[in-house]
Amino acid sequence: MVGFGRNTVLGVADKVIEAVKGKAIRHFFVVAGCDGAKPGRNYYTEFVEKVPSDCVVLTFACGKFRFFDKDLGDIGGIPRLLDIGQCNDTHSAVQIAVALANAFDVGVNDLPLSIICSWYEQKAAAILLSLLHLGIKNIRLGPSLPAFVSPDVLDVLVKNFDIKPITTPDEDLKAILG
Repeated sequence: MVGFGRNTVLGVADKVIEAVKGKAIRHFFVVAGCDGAKPGRNYYTEFVEKVPSDCVVLTFACGKFRFFDKDLGDIGGIPRLLDIGQCNDTHSAVQIAVALANAFDVGVNDLPLSIICSWYEQKAAAILLSLLHLGIKNIRLGPSLPAFVSPDVLDVLVKNFDIKPITTPDEDLKAILG
């Protein structure tokens, strides 16, 4: 299913908030970014397939074409896989996160939300830099790190933004969900 831009998702915000408060939704995963043929990109499909049934996946950009046709079911009528759009719809994903943060009176980094970013090309750099500028932390990045991420740059990103390279879907889900 497609067409879950910001207005559609925010239109059911009351149901989403109720589902989170009632513990029907435990966590949100934004699995987004670029696609490519490089080995290791199957991580994102496997990750989405292994996301527990009490979690929602929001996706945008062309990386979603690896898994956007998966039927993950729903939680109280809310599809567990919400296709927000293309790279240019990053703003919608941020607005959804901000609306959730406002609804729960917390910061975006305090939400039960994890960003799993599929790195491949220049648009992903713009998305990543935008997220960092907004102060978003705990982003998992892969399958390989961007070429501009030298060991010193990685150290700064880890210390200031808690950036983590992806490992395996099982290890990352365990680290995120505990």
